[in-house]
This record gives sequence, structure tokens and C-alpha cells, in this order.
Amino acid sequence: MSVPVRSMFDTIAKRYDTLNHLLSGGRDLVWRRKAVGYLPRLGPNARVLDLCGGTGDFAAALRKSGRADSNAPCLLGDFSRPMLALAAPKNIAVTAVVLDALNPPVKAASLDVVLCGFGMRNLDDTTAGVRVIHALLKPGGTFVTLEFFRPANVFSRFFYGVLAPLFIPFTGRALGSRRTAYVYLVESVRRFKSAEEYAALCRAEGFADVRVMTYDFGIAHAVVASKRP
Repeated sequence: MSVPVRSMFDTIAKRYDTLNHLLSGGRDLVWRRKAVGYLPRLGPNARVLDLCGGTGDFAAALRKSGRADSNAPCLLGDFSRPMLALAAPKNIAVTAVVLDALNPPVKAASLDVVLCGFGMRNLDDTTAGVRVIHALLKPGGTFVTLEFFRPANVFSRFFYGVLAPLFIPFTGRALGSRRTAYVYLVESVRRFKSAEEYAALCRAEGFADVRVMTYDFGIAHAVVASKRP
């Protein structure tokens, strides 16, 4: 990921959770809970990576879901050290590591699950990111993406085309965060792939059983994909 984008996340880290919950009306927590619900029940030795994991909310949703054993190893990886530091007080039972999502220090075919919440559109190369994740997973492993994809229906186009550009940057600035960071959020959604395009990319990179779930009329989506056994 680019240095400017990493610097932006470093700067807004302390307000990141508050703003996310406020701007989504708390729905981001619901989306994470629903997304991990598509995982199979994981064994006690299952290995999980929460990639672009930020402050650890996706990993926390997995722990609370009961889908993973409380002692199952979970790596929380992100390029922003200040974001990762905010995961520690949450007592999620993760190992936090600063890493590059396109070159993570993880052995190939060693993971049972990769989670990525609202991070794929921040990668310099989405295709390379999906390819890396496929290589990290064991045969039969599961990749769960939760993301704001490019709007594909009337409601989501109105939301991201009219409403979001007005209230998201304004709210971020009003609460003391950098307005430019939330302008970036809206623009990155508009420039990203649609959920169906992303699902097609996952299939092209070798994933099977790729499913797309739509949340809140297309504001967010989960894409669940499996590596062939």
C-alpha cells in the first residue's frame, strides 16, 4: 500500500472506530457478525489471518461468534502500527503484526481462514492481493471479504453518489478527524470493483464456491470464497 494512504490511516487511528460506528449507525458491527457466520466451525488448531485488520473488530467478531476455538491462533495484520495498537485494549487474543498485505510474512498454504474487512480496495493491486491470499490458504480454506464495493443499484448509487460525499467528510471533520481521509473513503469506493466483478476476480484466481451477500441495500457486501481441496 502507498505511503500516503498508510500515513492517512495512522493519523485517523484514534478516531477510526468511533467514526466507523457513527457513520454506519453501528451497522459495521452487524456486517462483521453476519460475515463470520458464513465460516464453518473451525478446529482448535485452525489458523486465522485478519488481513488489513486495523483495530481488530473483524477478529473480535470471529471470537464472539464461537466459530473458532478460543485458543486458535489468530494473526492480526495491518500496515498501520497506530491502528494495531488500538486492538490491544480489546483483549481479542490475537498476535498483532505490522505487514504489507501484498507480501505478508506468512508461509504458503498455512492458513485455514483469511478475513479482510474494508481493506481490499486500499491495496495497490487487488488482483495481486487475491492471488496472495489464495496462496496463503490451505486447500479447503476460506476467504471472507467484507467491503464497500462500487455501487451497482439505484439505492447504493444514490448513497455513494449524493449522500456519502456530503455527510461522511463533514462528520469526520466535525469530530476532529481529517476531512481528506473521508473524502478518500468515498472516492475509493467509487473507483473500486463492483461486488460481482470482485467475485469474478476471485474465481479467476482459483477460488471456488464464491458467494456474494448484500447488506443494507448494497451499502456493503460480503464475498465468501473457498480454496479448492
